[in-house]
Amino acid sequence: MVGVNAIPEPTLARIDALLADVDADLAAHYPGDRPQPQPVHTVYISAADASPDTPAVWGAAAVELLDRHAAVFAELGSAEVLDLVRRRLTEAPIADLRLDFEDGYGRRGDTVEDADALRAGQTLRAARLGSCGIRFKGLTLADRPRAVRTLELVLDGGLPDGFVFTVPKLRAAEQVTATVWVCEALEHAHGLPAGALRFELQIESPQAVLGADGTAALARALHLAEGRCTGLHYGTYDYSAACGITPQHQSLEHPVADHAKAVMLTAAAQTGVWVADGSTQVNPVGSETEVQRAIRRHHRLVTRSLERGYYQGWDMHPGHLVTRWLATFSFFRSALAAAAPRLQAYLDRRGGAVVDEPATAEALAAVVLRGLDCGAFGIADVLAQAPSADLATLRALKSRQV
Repeated sequence: MVGVNAIPEPTLARIDALLADVDADLAAHYPGDRPQPQPVHTVYISAADASPDTPAVWGAAAVELLDRHAAVFAELGSAEVLDLVRRRLTEAPIADLRLDFEDGYGRRGDTVEDADALRAGQTLRAARLGSCGIRFKGLTLADRPRAVRTLELVLDGGLPDGFVFTVPKLRAAEQVTATVWVCEALEHAHGLPAGALRFELQIESPQAVLGADGTAALARALHLAEGRCTGLHYGTYDYSAACGITPQHQSLEHPVADHAKAVMLTAAAQTGVWVADGSTQVNPVGSETEVQRAIRRHHRLVTRSLERGYYQGWDMHPGHLVTRWLATFSFFRSALAAAAPRLQAYLDRRGGAVVDEPATAEALAAVVLRGLDCGAFGIADVLAQAPSADLATLRALKSRQV
């Protein structure tokens, strides 16, 4: 009979030497989730139209839609959830704001864009959202000088809290290296701490998902970001158009969109980089029938995204805020009802019809923490259904320390 420690020490040492660099590389590239809560949405608005009171203006318009179409919203959510939505729209309707200098802004001449860039910086600093930024024109040959100048002017006067900028139309991983160099130069010029500037990559080109060498360029790109990349955002209409999808069929739920977002989700898994779904071009405006149809459509699309693990999306109209928060709160409250008994059973180490393993307990804790972070419920609601699942325990489960 062969006893323990049968493997010679020199062999174990060879294994350690072989895997030491592998272990270090995996730890560096896949550090796990970031501790900060992921915003449920990013609101995109033209930099020419934004002001410090934009969140309040959008919130008021959203409440007006909620009241005007109360019957439709009552079909989509409970009275308790609608009360939460109303409170959110009144107190903090926008979680993350992005002032757009790209497609939503157009080309207005250097003098005009210079003035708008300076004003955008002032707006973001005054808004104090804690999560905000701009989308510049990108690093294509024609747009590089204008994009960099706009970014620098936005930063003139100080770095807004939670600032991040969006790099559109990623097509090659080298564009990320160039973005890192821009960040380093601006940090030096503006006296900012090293690493202070962060960016998102907008995935709206097929070449970002499948490069000429057959690999996912976006996966390589986010690992070239030196820790500065915070998110991958799907660009619904540019991507669909580039794939040849006709306008009437371009949608967040088209198969090409699902494929691209699945690649994004896989590439970003365990890196700390967030994935955000795109937008819908259908706004709740027009006749009563058109408005109600748009309300139901957006609610369905947000719910669909949440079910597929895309916990953030774009909102382009004040009316989208109602359905965004309604669908989000409803989703996480439903998730709590399903997760809480399983969490308590796991903590009690009971059996039953479903026996969860540590990976599932991690996922159950993660969805409850997301619900807490977005305000869908409070810790008292969690403890009422799972008395052992206090905040410290949930965090320990999520990090597999229980």
